[in-house]
Amino acid sequence: MTLFELFAALVSAWGVWLTARRRPWCWPVGLVSVLAYTWVFVDAKLYSDALLQLAFAMLIVYGWYRWLQHMGSDGRVEVATLSPRQAVAHVLIGAAGALALGAAMHTWTDAALPWLDAALTAFSLVAQWWQARRHIAAWWLWIVVDVIYVGEYVYKHLLITSVLYAGFVMLAVIGWRSWRNAGDGKNAAGSPIGSAPTPATAADHPRR
Repeated sequence: MTLFELFAALVSAWGVWLTARRRPWCWPVGLVSVLAYTWVFVDAKLYSDALLQLAFAMLIVYGWYRWLQHMGSDGRVEVATLSPRQAVAHVLIGAAGALALGAAMHTWTDAALPWLDAALTAFSLVAQWWQARRHIAAWWLWIVVDVIYVGEYVYKHLLITSVLYAGFVMLAVIGWRSWRNAGDGKNAAGSPIGSAPTPATAADHPRR
């Protein structure tokens, strides 16, 4: 799987870079990467991660559609704020999903690291949802999740993927700074980020 894993890693990195730049082409590129990684994770018996890729595929379709409805005149997607109430609710949903999936994987499969893998899966979905909804907070969650993923993949001897996820951490930092600057520019233009969609004049993990 080494060459195929390398292919999946390169495509995935390309998709995250496009996301950091707020380019809508990140979504079709991301779709190719998640389908490729489905096979990588099945081979490694990381079943929660394999299921995560399929869930990502559905969220990618949604995110692609959503972004195209909120494009600025510069060809980049507009950013949007996330209310504290929504953030707490989504994190609690992620925690509940992690417990349910972890229990299922622990009971009915031979999954490696069922609880950790399930938790990372659940919170990756939260991050992906935030990204599809154009929330800057997605990058903070991606940073935390990806740092933990690096350790998991080293443990599972997926060295190419562990290096990829270390790169994702750096790309997430770049993405956060880019999206933050876009949000600051939008505020300076007098258009609240959390308001109803309006054309943006400002100048964008995640994987994935």
